[in-house]
Amino acid sequence: MLVSAKEMLDKAKAGHYAVGQFNINNLEWTKAILQTAEECKSPVILGVSEGAGKYMCGFKTVAAMVKAMDESLGITVPVAVHLDHGSYEGTKACIEAGFTSVMFDGSHYDIDENVAKTKELVELSHKNGISIEAEVGAIGGEEDGVVGMGECADPDECKMVADLGVDMLAAGIGNIHGVYPENWAGLSFETLDAIQQKTGDMPLVLHGGTGIPDDMIKKAISLGVSKINVNTECQLVFAEATRKYIEAGKDKEGKGFDPRKLLAPGFEAIKAKVKEKMELFGSVGKA
Repeated sequence: MLVSAKEMLDKAKAGHYAVGQFNINNLEWTKAILQTAEECKSPVILGVSEGAGKYMCGFKTVAAMVKAMDESLGITVPVAVHLDHGSYEGTKACIEAGFTSVMFDGSHYDIDENVAKTKELVELSHKNGISIEAEVGAIGGEEDGVVGMGECADPDECKMVADLGVDMLAAGIGNIHGVYPENWAGLSFETLDAIQQKTGDMPLVLHGGTGIPDDMIKKAISLGVSKINVNTECQLVFAEATRKYIEAGKDKEGKGFDPRKLLAPGFEAIKAKVKEKMELFGSVGKA
């Protein structure tokens, strides 16, 4: 059931749990996540980076694939298809393409330009019944060529952006995209608490969910995080399961080279990882 992310995140904020955003990269990823969400009776957000959107032949192709798969699999839980770290142009393109939710990442602009562009896109999104996420403070690591150092957001700037009417806010609190380094200092809960106090009922978003210890995830949720993004972890378990299948010579047994068999172990690994995260985030049974 394709919907905007607003209602599911408002419920998560009120219920003190988080909805997982799991990025999709192809048909296997999408099917695995949708089936797991249905089995767990959990709302879910399918994240699409601009790079992944291009890889999958464009935003219109992605929107059409998700819509068709949602219907053919008989999915009854709330599902949002969401642009991840969108540029100004990419956000507009996804609104036009039929996404149900978008993220405009204006964190690399100065705050005045971030506010101006976000304000325009909030109006356009809401006019089309689409939820919108904004960002203040850079997320560490690299995402589609955008590199951030993991700076903590200014709570006052977070309030400025939240007051524009965005449906969710991503704020840098020391989190990083990709695999966390051994010398990572951890999340700044002091910053998160200050942001929560400034933004009130606004659902907050934690990017870079891969590799953050479970106790930190639970504390972040207690401080207002209602959406947690996971991508790298699903990629890692998919790669590991596929490697084991090939190294065991399974691809040479019968028709083991058939993509439906070759990709099956990775598919199941994604399902197991998504279920694990939904249980950790507390969204199971919340659809």
